[in-house]
Amino acid sequence: MRTSAHLLALSIIALAGTTATADEMGQTDFMEGCAGCHGESGKGQGPLAELLNVAIPDLTQLSAGNDGVFPMLKVIHTIDGRTSLKAHGGPMPIWGTVFKSHAASASGVYGGPEAVTRGRILSIAYYLESIQE
Repeated sequence: MRTSAHLLALSIIALAGTTATADEMGQTDFMEGCAGCHGESGKGQGPLAELLNVAIPDLTQLSAGNDGVFPMLKVIHTIDGRTSLKAHGGPMPIWGTVFKSHAASASGVYGGPEAVTRGRILSIAYYLESIQE
């Protein structure tokens, strides 16, 4: 499944007109959207973490906390907003909605806003999988 999902992410990125790999896009999106709270290392020590009223999880320990298996579907659902998390008195940003609004102008057989959004979320999930300790 990982290989076909990775190919899907790469295909969506190619259709979106970028030469970046899925891993590079995932890291870039993480640094731009997630590192403020989760920190550049993913350990929960971002510059905004001290302003929040909840503990920020160490994203490098997701596999360790799941019997050594990266919880891919749970991570995807958390990023896209299907799993509500409380942070700073409200839910974590719903990146699915944010990414979809940015992709509103995307078009094509496979490159519509929904496909681009799913590709970006999957890329972040793969990046998080790559930083597991």
